[in-house]
Amino acid sequence: MTRPGRILAAAALACLAAGGAAIAARPAARPSAQRDWARVVVATPEGGFRMGNPNAAVKLIEYGSLTCPHCAHFESEGVPALVQNYVRTGKLSYEFRNFVRDPYDLTAALLSRCAGPRGYFPMTHEIFATQDQWTGRFAKLSASDYDALEAMAPTPKVIRIAGIAGLDAMAARYGVPAPRAKACLSDAAGVKRLTDMRQVAVTKFELQGTPTFVINGRKADGAAAWATLEPLLKAQGG
Repeated sequence: MTRPGRILAAAALACLAAGGAAIAARPAARPSAQRDWARVVVATPEGGFRMGNPNAAVKLIEYGSLTCPHCAHFESEGVPALVQNYVRTGKLSYEFRNFVRDPYDLTAALLSRCAGPRGYFPMTHEIFATQDQWTGRFAKLSASDYDALEAMAPTPKVIRIAGIAGLDAMAARYGVPAPRAKACLSDAAGVKRLTDMRQVAVTKFELQGTPTFVINGRKADGAAAWATLEPLLKAQGG
């Protein structure tokens, strides 16, 4: 090989070595962060609030009452695993629809819904977590105070219930100031929406108790707890 040829060959090898070193020194591409679908919350046309991927293969609906002890148990036992293992990954969407049973439940439902998509699930969680505390305050009322509460017209009654239970103060922590809370508790359209949602549950799904779960449009009979619900979710591809 001629001297110019040797120089060119050496230069080529040097370029290859430098290129290899640059490639080796370049940091490995970081994998793109997986989307946390639990942060995606919307109000649904059916009246509930949905958390998760709207195009998830498994669509779970819970009909629940905020004064139902069994619903509170599912909230503490099942919801954390449901959100962590199924909702966050986008495999499943979870919608909660209020199934109102009594004026106390109605009051809590109106205020949690007033918190909007951002505050709905966190406030619902606190309502369930403190269910014994805020519902227990009514058992401590004197007979005359309880009779006076029961005699109130519907709107003043739910406003009074919110005050006794401390639900209005709770709502304030989720971005619902006192004037807004009072407006939501006085909202006839909001009450009708909850009433209509209950009626649909009764007529469409023959719902009789809470919690009741609907998976991909079909009622999950016999699944009232996480231990019996999770296998059904897995069977649907959750």
